[in-house]
Parts: sequence; C-alpha cells; structure tokens
Amino acid sequence: MTHRRIVIGDVHGHYNPLMALLDAIAPTSDDTVYFLGDLIDRGPMSSQVVEFVKKNAHPCLLGNHELMLLEIIGNNSVPNSTRQAWLYSGGETTINSYGGKVSQDHLDWIKTLPTYIDLGDTWLVHAGVNPRMTIEEQTVEQFCWIRDEFHSMREPYFLDKLIITGHTMTFTLPGVAPGTIAQGCGWLDIDTGAYHPKSGWMTGLDITNNLVYQVNVFRGDVRQFPLEEAVTKIEPSKICRRQVLSTS
Repeated sequence: MTHRRIVIGDVHGHYNPLMALLDAIAPTSDDTVYFLGDLIDRGPMSSQVVEFVKKNAHPCLLGNHELMLLEIIGNNSVPNSTRQAWLYSGGETTINSYGGKVSQDHLDWIKTLPTYIDLGDTWLVHAGVNPRMTIEEQTVEQFCWIRDEFHSMREPYFLDKLIITGHTMTFTLPGVAPGTIAQGCGWLDIDTGAYHPKSGWMTGLDITNNLVYQVNVFRGDVRQFPLEEAVTKIEPSKICRRQVLSTS
C-alpha cells in the first residue's frame, strides 16, 4: 500500500469513536493523518482527544472551538455572555474533561496550530475561505468561521487544489442527508455531525484512494465506501439565506 493521506473531520471530544475510526482506517507509520480542527467541545473526552493528537504529532488545524477556547480561557475582559455562549456550545464538557482547568501544556500547543495546510493538490482549512479575498487578506475569522460566502461559490477558489473543510455539518446544507459528504465548487465538507443526534457520524477521508470511513458515535456502527458514493453535490444558488447551526 502506498503512502496515504487521511483527513479526519470534526471530532468534538468523542475520543472512543475516534479510536474506532482510526482502527478501521488502520494508518501505518508511512501514512499521514490530518485533523481539520474542532477536536474539543460537546463530547465528554476533549482532553483525551487533544492529548492523542498532540502526543502523536498529527498535523492539526485551528478550529473555531479551539479559537473560542483561546479567546476565553484566562481572559477576564471577555463579556460573560460570550463566555456563557461558549460553555453552552460545549465548552463546559471540555473543562470537565480536564477536571476543571484546561492544561497549560495543551493551551500552548493549541496556540501553535495553523489555520490551513497546503498539500499541493489539496488545501485543508477548518471552515473555508472568503472567495473575494486573497489568501494573504484572509484572517483567522474567515478560516475558522466562514459559511455561506464560501459554500455559495460558483467557481473554484483554486484552479489546481481541492479545498477540504469541516466546521459546517453537512446535513445543514440543502439536500444533504446525515452522514453524507457535501461537494461544492472546488470543495468538500466532511463534517458529518459526529456530536449531533440527527447524524452521529464521524468521518475520515483517505484522499489518496478516495475512500470514506465513518463511525457512528451513538451506535458504534463502522462503515467504508468509495468517495463518489458518499457525496451530495451542492447547488450554490440554494445556499443563500438558509439557516445553519452557527456554533458547530
């Protein structure tokens, strides 16, 4: 088997399902496993997920939930409403997984996470890009939070690279069933909503062999199929004014 590049979507603190997913993928020392961010929040074992990714030196992106963590922990100037919104969006489970205080070692590691990874033919980012900006003009806000402006692109952002994202649960996009990967103009979204009761699917994508691996957080089901069987194509014109879960 040749060297594989494997991309894991949003884990959201679900350590045991992540282990089951990696058991199914069975990466070797020759393979590289990339994480798209949002390792933390919502699930019960965020600290264990962070420790696993950090200890094994897996390349990982900064997600909006890691960004919220960095903006809130130790910052007494953050409005209480902002702090409460993060706690409600899964931050409380993260703090609990650390026994009440997030480790400084993990905070320092999270601060080093990049906002994107360029693999040549593939470009990894947590949320997407603003199609009206160059890469140099984009900020962490675009890379970690953008949704509709990115998903409604009518032309690929890159002519020679496929963008792979997490962040937006695919079933919140028009016509996409739970557990299905969404495909737009020059992008794939593989956040299939691991924490959400409507889905429960955590996704890993082998971009070398175009294979999709999934585990269901709630039922424990594991499945594998070709990428072309897992994708629903998005019509950009249907993205406008839709409703999404804004803190996924």
